[in-house]
Amino acid sequence: MTTEGRDLAAPPQDAEGAGAGVDRGLASALGIELLETTPERVTGRMPVRGNTQPYGLLHGGASCALAETLGSAGATLHAGPGRIAVGIEINATHHRSASEGWVTGVATQVHGGRTLTAYDIVITDDQGRRVCTARLTCMLRDKPAT
Repeated sequence: MTTEGRDLAAPPQDAEGAGAGVDRGLASALGIELLETTPERVTGRMPVRGNTQPYGLLHGGASCALAETLGSAGATLHAGPGRIAVGIEINATHHRSASEGWVTGVATQVHGGRTLTAYDIVITDDQGRRVCTARLTCMLRDKPAT
C-alpha cells in the first residue's frame, strides 16, 4: 500500500490506512509528510525551517521525531487490524547538520515479528547527505477495547 503526500492532520485511519497510529499532533506541528507507506518501508520528509535549535541547525529531537513517526507508521501497518504498535526504544546518531530545505527519512523494516518490529531509519538532506541514522523498536499489542 502506498500513499503519496499523506496529511498527518487528517482523521485517523485503521491499520490498513497509511499513517495509522502516528501522533498527528507532533507530526503535524513539525510539518512531517508521509510519501510512501508499506509495512516494510516508509518514506517521509520534514522541513528544516521551524524545526531548528537556537543556532539555526536542525534540532536532533526533530530528527528523532521524524524517525519515530516513520518507523511507527510502518510498525502499525505491520501489526495489522485490531493491533497497535508502541515504541519501546529509539537511538540516533547525528552525522551532520542541516540548516535549510527539507530532510527526508526512509524507514526500512529489519525485523517484523508477531510481537516486535524494528526499523532502521536513514535521514538525508536535499543533497542526499546522511544527517542522521536511527533505529526504532516497537512492541505489537492487541488494541485495547474502547
